[in-house]
Amino acid sequence: MSELSVSVVIVNFNGGELLTSCVRSALSSTIPVEVFVSDNGSSDASISFLEKSIQDERLKIVLNNENLGFSAANNRVIPITAGDYLLILNPDCIIQPDTIDAMVVEMESRLEVGMGGGLIRNLDGSEQAGCRRRVPTPWRTVVRLLALDRIFPNHSKFESVVMHQRPLPKNPVYKEAISGAFMMVRRTALEEVGLMDEGYFLHCEDLDWCMRFRQKGWKILFVPDVEVFHSKGECSYSRPIRVEWHKHNGMIRFYRKFFRHQYPFLLMFCVIVSVYVRFFCLALVSLYRKIARQ
Repeated sequence: MSELSVSVVIVNFNGGELLTSCVRSALSSTIPVEVFVSDNGSSDASISFLEKSIQDERLKIVLNNENLGFSAANNRVIPITAGDYLLILNPDCIIQPDTIDAMVVEMESRLEVGMGGGLIRNLDGSEQAGCRRRVPTPWRTVVRLLALDRIFPNHSKFESVVMHQRPLPKNPVYKEAISGAFMMVRRTALEEVGLMDEGYFLHCEDLDWCMRFRQKGWKILFVPDVEVFHSKGECSYSRPIRVEWHKHNGMIRFYRKFFRHQYPFLLMFCVIVSVYVRFFCLALVSLYRKIARQ
């Protein structure tokens, strides 16, 4: 696959030394790569540590000087990339030398695939929730909130959004959505679909992109043999309430953008209210735990 190249884009915000480990793993790839780090005004030493640790002409660092959000930070860099494929990679992910090459091989053999993702594992080796999933429609949100997927685990009407508790497929399969922690995009598909929606600050922009790729007729591939280790949440653990706010606010935007004309007003209203109630409950729990530790 030496005739093809991949542009790796890593958005960083206080990623610490994990950022350097992530960049080093990407630069060790067996396929030609260029690596862009789009830094959202980090206040830790992650960028200075990276600059001291790695001197490689394939590495480019873009300093945004403020936290633009995940979508905007990616969009700042994507137009200056040159690879045949684009890999969106979280700074707390570690890949193997053949990871990117293996994903390219799978996507090259299926020209209908515009986006691909692999098996994302937690540090203990378990599959991470969200690396293969269904689109969280308002109905599926109701199912999840009421735990109907647990009450009726084998009923097609009450399927869960996440699929990590189901057996892994033996071969690559098409899915409705994959995780933005490791998301490979075909250049020609990107040119047709466009950049990420900057209306999302953090979370749900990957779901939005998956929806837009599928709307344009591109397939989304999940490859179980391509594995990535993800130390989830390392860049956001210090601001849990703010992260939850952006996550829940992003979900509301996602619902309104894609489903407001497909569902009855009353159902949409109830789902939106439920999402905000869930956020406030999580925020109260987080505050209680913080006070209890003091």
